[in-house]
Amino acid sequence: MGAHESMEHAEHAEHASGSNKKIALLIAVLALFLAISETLGKGAQTESISKNVEAANLWAFFQAKSIRRTVVVTAAEQGKLTLAAADEAQKPAVQKQIDDWTKTAQRYRSEPETGEGTEQLAEKAKHAEHARDEATAKYHHFELASAAFQIGIVLASATIITGMLALAYVSGVLTIAGLIMTALGLWWPHLLHLH
Repeated sequence: MGAHESMEHAEHAEHASGSNKKIALLIAVLALFLAISETLGKGAQTESISKNVEAANLWAFFQAKSIRRTVVVTAAEQGKLTLAAADEAQKPAVQKQIDDWTKTAQRYRSEPETGEGTEQLAEKAKHAEHARDEATAKYHHFELASAAFQIGIVLASATIITGMLALAYVSGVLTIAGLIMTALGLWWPHLLHLH
């Protein structure tokens, strides 16, 4: 091998080394973005599960209150039938019981001071469902972003091994796609319907 050929090999090695450093930097940036999207995705997934449980609990409480209210309303209606057939001595006591049952039924429907009337429980449950849906939409975007970053890392790594710079460009495109999906997950999770 002549001096001229040795110089050419050295120049190619130096060029490849510089290119590999850029690819290594791309991989490091992709890994950082992957860590961020994975963390955001895990947080969104946890929030989605938490809000789903909260909504289910609130709807169960709503159903229990509705059943109690139905029982009390039925008792009040039965009391009205009893009142019609009762003798005069019993009528005040029966009427008081009917009034108490009616007040209880009204309280079961709306109890703003405690937030535990069926109207308030339904509103809280709907709010929890909305928060769950929001977190789920975010989660799907972050998952797609993570997939883009992971594939980008694989392609960038393959660039170092194969020397095919086209793989690095595809990796760069996937980086941009991952960043777009992360941004959508953060700020516009319902722009694309992914679930």
